This record gives sequence, structure tokens and C-alpha cells, in this order.
Amino acid sequence: MSFEVLEPGMLALIQDAGRYGYQHTGVTTGGPMDEYAFFWANRLLDNDLNAPQVEITFGKFSLLALDDTCIAITGGDLGARINDRDIAPWRTYRINQGDRLSFATPVTGLRAYLAVSGGFQPAMKLGSCATVSREGLGGIDGHGSKLAKGDRLACSRTETFIDASLPEIEIPDYRKPLRLGVIPGYQYRNFPRLQRMKFFSGDYEVSQNIDRMGYRLRGEAIHSELNGIISEGIGYGAIQVPSDGQPIVLMKDRQTIGGYPKIGCLSALDAGLLAQRAPGTKVSFYLSDVADAEARRMLFNQRLKTGAPGIRAN
Repeated sequence: MSFEVLEPGMLALIQDAGRYGYQHTGVTTGGPMDEYAFFWANRLLDNDLNAPQVEITFGKFSLLALDDTCIAITGGDLGARINDRDIAPWRTYRINQGDRLSFATPVTGLRAYLAVSGGFQPAMKLGSCATVSREGLGGIDGHGSKLAKGDRLACSRTETFIDASLPEIEIPDYRKPLRLGVIPGYQYRNFPRLQRMKFFSGDYEVSQNIDRMGYRLRGEAIHSELNGIISEGIGYGAIQVPSDGQPIVLMKDRQTIGGYPKIGCLSALDAGLLAQRAPGTKVSFYLSDVADAEARRMLFNQRLKTGAPGIRAN
């Protein structure tokens, strides 16, 4: 009733939707970098949307099935295979005892999500299993460790196979030009008009300095009238601009407070699209607002409820 990790890869982490309600004590949320892919993986299996999964970054990850079950894979195409058979993301698969599930390297995207029928069953800390290594929280044992060779991922045995897939029209294309909406932040007006114009009219490049805490971008520097601010809470997708003028998009394992001016914030869905891009990717921004972000999220939530081919509607 489990999987055994054969190869741990670069970074494979147990994640649920995140650890909420503790940011006032300095504990960040963690959770999936790409919420769109994460929630669809659970929905394809008709799981609870918060059911724990494995987030696989870059690949080189493999598992041995110790029992029969059903899985779903979403997110980036990391060259997944069941034994000697190539498989594509954004659909479900039957897994039999003794099967080897492996991920190679990215074809498109950067992160894949592996869900199992009923969800994995790791330890829970502060109401969540989301892995945040810096804080020593989450993962199999609750201490924030990434998956390692020999780890066993507990799950429930199932003989029920759900044959489901996401329609191609709804599958993100991680190769297309990335243009993201920015909701103005508290310090937006402290960036002079010329600086805002440079930010929204230029292209940025994803730098080599990216991780689950933040994505550092390279491009024409922009500057605020402020030297710094009194530290304040930071949300997922916030775009802070330090003294060098190069924007940093803060991600799931961000610090909970910060003192750099923020020009704005991405929606969670847009931040998830950024999380699938590798260094060298070009990124541009446009001015958005809360109403637009809320409308997109409501449509996404409704689509999850409706389901996809092979899934019963809730």
C-alpha cells in the first residue's frame, strides 16, 4: 500500500494546498508552486482537492509501486514513463504492483505533480503536510525533508480505475510567451511614472537565481522613491524591488514579512505559470486589478467543480 522512492531526483517534495493561519508567527504557507496543475491532479482522480501529492522539480525521479492503484500526472512534461512506456501529463493511469514510474528531464515546463487515488498519507504538522525545508516542516515525517532514496509513500490500495483527462484546450502551453497581470501594490504610487512605464513596456528574463522562495528577474532596472519600508506582510506572487532595481517575484516558501517596496502582485494562477518557466525565459507584465484576478479564479473554481471527461461532476 505504498510507493518506494528509487531515485530522489533534484527536488521532490510532499505538498498539499498549504499551511494557513500561521503567518503571524513567521510560518509561511508552502504548498504547490503551480496551483492550477496541483488542483487538477486531484480533481482528475476525484480526490479531495487538498489531498497530498508529490511536486517533482526538473525530474530524475522514480518510484516502485508496491501495490495496485491509480495515479494522475499534471504540470510540466518531464518525460514520464511507466516501465518502458512513455506517458503524457494531464491524465490518469492505472498502476500495478511492481510497476516502475519514472521521470526524466523537462520537455516542457519545470514541475510535475503526481497524485494518487485517495492521496498520499504523510505526517501532518500545524494542519498540513506541505514541505518547507527552511522551517523544518512537512514531508513524510513532518520535519521538512525532501524525498530521499528508500522513502516509502503510504497510500490506500484501490482497484477502481478512473479514466480521465483534461481537454487539450485547457492544458497550459509552457512554451508560449509569458505575459502576466500585475495588481498594483501598496507602494505602486511610490514608483515614478517613468519607472512604471519601463516595468510594463520592457521584457524581463528569468535568471538562474530561482527557487521556491522567489524568482529573480533580469532586465532594465526600475527604482522606487523609497529607500525602504517598514516590514510588512508578503503575499504569494508579490513583486518586490530591491536597491539594484531587479524585480523578485516571491513564491510559496517566501518569508512572511519584508522591507523592500513592492510594485504589485501576481495572482496565484499567474504565479503558477511563472513557476513552470526555467532560467532564460522571457517575461512581460501588464497592469491588472483585483476584479480581473477574482473573475479568473472563480471561473477556474467552477471548472474544477464541473470536472472533465471521465470525472463525475460535483
